[in-house]
Amino acid sequence: MTEPGHPERAVSDPIGLIADLVAAIEHQLEPDRIRAVVASVAGGRSKSRLLAAHLTEHPRVLNDGRSPAPRAVGDLLIALREAGAQTVSPPCCAKCGRQIRTLQRRGQDWYCWNCGRPQPEPCAACGNTRRVTSRDRTGRPRCGQCPDDDGRDPIAVIGALIAELDPQAERETVSDAVRRSAPRPSYQRKLAWALESHPALLTGDGHLAPHRGILKLIDLLHEAGIAGVVRPSCPGCHRVVRIDKPLDGKRVCRMCISHSRIEECSGCGARREPATRDDQGRPVCPNCLVSNPANLETCINCGRRRVVNTRTPDGPLCQNCPSLVTATCSICDAEKPCGTSRTTGRPWCLDCQRHSAPCSACGIVAAVVSGTLDQPLCLGCTAPELWHTCPTCSEPDYPHPGQCGRCLINRRLNELLGPPSDALHPGLQALRNNIATTEHPLTANRWLNKPSVSPVLADLAAGRRALSHEALDELPDSAPLSHLRQVLVGVGALPERDEYMVRLERFLTGLLASQPDPGQRKVLYQYAMWHLVRRLRRRSNGRRLTPQQFASARQRTHAAVAFLTWLRAHDLTLETCRQADLDQWLTDDAATYRHTAGHFVRWARANKLTTVHVPAVRWNGPTQPLDDEHRWNVARRLLHDDTLKPEDRLAGLLLLLYAQGPSAIHRLTVEDVEVGAPEVRLHLGNAPIQLPEPVAQLARTVAANRKGHATIGALTPSPWLFPGGQPGRPISTTQLTQRLKQLGIRPNQARSTALFQLATEIPAAILARTLGIHTDVAVAWQRLSAGDWATYAAEVSTRNTTKNPSTGRWSASVQRRLPRPGAPIVGAGPQPAS
Repeated sequence: MTEPGHPERAVSDPIGLIADLVAAIEHQLEPDRIRAVVASVAGGRSKSRLLAAHLTEHPRVLNDGRSPAPRAVGDLLIALREAGAQTVSPPCCAKCGRQIRTLQRRGQDWYCWNCGRPQPEPCAACGNTRRVTSRDRTGRPRCGQCPDDDGRDPIAVIGALIAELDPQAERETVSDAVRRSAPRPSYQRKLAWALESHPALLTGDGHLAPHRGILKLIDLLHEAGIAGVVRPSCPGCHRVVRIDKPLDGKRVCRMCISHSRIEECSGCGARREPATRDDQGRPVCPNCLVSNPANLETCINCGRRRVVNTRTPDGPLCQNCPSLVTATCSICDAEKPCGTSRTTGRPWCLDCQRHSAPCSACGIVAAVVSGTLDQPLCLGCTAPELWHTCPTCSEPDYPHPGQCGRCLINRRLNELLGPPSDALHPGLQALRNNIATTEHPLTANRWLNKPSVSPVLADLAAGRRALSHEALDELPDSAPLSHLRQVLVGVGALPERDEYMVRLERFLTGLLASQPDPGQRKVLYQYAMWHLVRRLRRRSNGRRLTPQQFASARQRTHAAVAFLTWLRAHDLTLETCRQADLDQWLTDDAATYRHTAGHFVRWARANKLTTVHVPAVRWNGPTQPLDDEHRWNVARRLLHDDTLKPEDRLAGLLLLLYAQGPSAIHRLTVEDVEVGAPEVRLHLGNAPIQLPEPVAQLARTVAANRKGHATIGALTPSPWLFPGGQPGRPISTTQLTQRLKQLGIRPNQARSTALFQLATEIPAAILARTLGIHTDVAVAWQRLSAGDWATYAAEVSTRNTTKNPSTGRWSASVQRRLPRPGAPIVGAGPQPAS
């Protein structure tokens, strides 16, 4: 058992650790009572861990009550004394040592009432050095005998200011709004002073309010219908929302505060507002915080430590567990919210889950797993026959209670699709057979129980919905529906189609239909349908659209809508718009998609719809710093660290050594890898490249053992080198980027570094032919890196000419070696195959 003071318990079980530390010195209180007091004071996860960590390092505070210590320690000492503790010391004043029952704190120290009073200051009115009781309108101290009070009623002062805006405003309404926004008279005076010195705060300048109460007063007056009172907009995003967060002397909304705090997460590399910081002060995003193993919590239903999805009054629930239902507990026979025991398969309440007692069979004090309160049984004495045999198919050695997974999935299929019969659609029959024979029946059962899957399958089987793409398009778009559609395609129930092209056309149709102006709708139709969509079809040449192409077309359409809407708001059209108007748009902080709209403006000018022009932004090189040393360090690790997954290692090396981005890596197929006995060739462009060892061995392993996460609908082996979670689909670029970031790779920065280095060594024509990039891109990188082909020509002269005995062709090979662990990488660029 872990020692009470072990620092690891401060993270995994802070409340239990604090209770053990207190119980070790306090014998007047029962352990359950101590734990209840600790739980009431410890609060959330962060506060309880802070409290546990301090008590672990400074356990003496429980005996002497001395600061410095966090506020939670003092609250815990006071709560324990009020609960009847005798050995635990109450907090003691850091100055005079007197025991105290309430805390006056300065920093990490607490004081009694006399020692903790603010230091006397000279009064701004009388000049005497006395205790400060208030401050005047300029912030100077005032004593109790000289308050800054001019004798006026602050409510009357504010009412007079509002009466100038709306003479019809009722006095009682204004008075009620002032009292609700500022209950104390001293705070009412502050509001009156601020509004009197700056009346424009009520008419749109509320973002300059020195007190939050002014913003609340404006909202109450606006809700009451007071004319002339204007709700302020956020100075950052120009939205009329709640703005009560100070930033650079102004009041902004929560979103702008979040954007001002964006940092790169030390875990996944995402740029988000940190949720916390680690021990070294580095930012940690919310996703990394909740997925950290130390922050997982025990689900009250399944008993497993997982990420918390829902917090109930009874405790946390994971994502796979529904809310607890009221049932009869199999142990105590009480009607309570119950989970399902993973051992017996019967309901048991939360109290019985935490209950320990002497086992009625073996006498050992252990957790009660089955039996009753009078005759409890531990895990070892629970009857094995409860779960070792499936009651339906009599499958032996089944390790779970009740029916086996195969019987459960067949029962669920009968409920949704009905029993097997010739009346069932052939496509649904193929789906049924695939699910019934899946390798992971429990996973398939959870998928069938999803509320977005089971009703659709039931409607398809009953004939209430046709088995077609058009019928599924009528349903709200969601990720589970997209997965179900791909499963139906995988089993042959639906034909294959370009989903991103369909989504783009459906998006454009809805967007165009929402435009009220016929002229604007016509221009958008020409731009979106006849330019963007037609160009995508021509460039794809029969291939499916990529997520990046879909997102780019959608963003450009939004930008066109935003620009045309701005023109209409300023009584302008494309024909009447002049360059000065366009410059105003480009400098208007309230405008959105300002830079993306340049593509629409250039199209409109090319089609003689306008005379204004926005020049295209020319690429002048990477914007992020190129860290070549970090690139090689990560490459060495991927080459020689066998603890990492082979597919992650291969994807990372393709990016670091061959400058392949996630969008190119995820499209690689098995046919792109030529696995021969002596060598492995990879097709990235028109000319294959020969992979050196150990990259070649990684490619062999990945090509031979590739396996996606799709358990349903994958009837044939996936053609993709990196299969994804949907049958017949490759891994998404988002998921691949996330996995690369977990290896310490920043894809954009690493690819730019690799291209920069390769462009200095290899001619642009060969670089484009082997890496699959456009020749213009290769030339631009070569100019940027100041590289030329002289070094490559010198290297060609050192090649050894050999003859291939199988083909009879002569070829040249370059002696290239990848490094040993810790050795430098020499000549790791692309090597054209002979």
